[in-house]
Amino acid sequence: MTLLAIKDLDIALGGRLVLEDIHLRVEPGEIVTIVGPNGSGKTTLLRSIIGSLRPSRGRIDKAPGLTIGYVPQRLHLDATLPMTVSRFMGLPRRRSARPVEQVLERAGAGGLGGRQMSALSGGQFQRVLLARALLESPDLLILDEATQGLDHRGSADFYRELEPLRRELGCGVLMVSHELHVVMRSSDRVVCLNRSICCEGTPERVTASPAYLAMFGMDARDAVALYRHEHDSRPVPLEMTS
Repeated sequence: MTLLAIKDLDIALGGRLVLEDIHLRVEPGEIVTIVGPNGSGKTTLLRSIIGSLRPSRGRIDKAPGLTIGYVPQRLHLDATLPMTVSRFMGLPRRRSARPVEQVLERAGAGGLGGRQMSALSGGQFQRVLLARALLESPDLLILDEATQGLDHRGSADFYRELEPLRRELGCGVLMVSHELHVVMRSSDRVVCLNRSICCEGTPERVTASPAYLAMFGMDARDAVALYRHEHDSRPVPLEMTS
């Protein structure tokens, strides 16, 4: 059963059309990544999916009983507020210690339960947010630039966790990322968004698209070169989309 189906979606904010005519599907076990320039509507689209924004037009259909785990782009906590990781994981309702330990371990944050949230490194903090999103064993995991602020190695390590999580939970993953080389390596399907969807398909197909190359310029070319190198230097098919 399709987890998420978006049809004819428009969203206007402050009288300005931010998203226009969006069509998108996410299937079980699929990793879909949304890329686009700043201001292209990526976070707005995710916010509409989790229900914090109402569409101006169109439909967002979710599988019956769909459970969503959400990792936001930013989460600001008062550094002066004493709060351990275990206590944070128990908000807004208390949870028994064993399930919390299990999801922390699954997200690569094992052993951090007794640490203060304010004392975590950037990578540890993001893994704790991921663990919290996994508490309900979601059918769909949504990540909004979850590695923002991490260095290249930290980002790569974070995204490397997604594949075993997908296999273990059987969940779909919908994520926004600005790290193009990571997107290509980690995704089944890539969606290029700039108010509307400019191109969509497998990483091989999208990286050959004129729309993708025009959108990201030299960053796109560098990412394509790295992708080809990591795939034994085999040529990327030149099927074009726009």
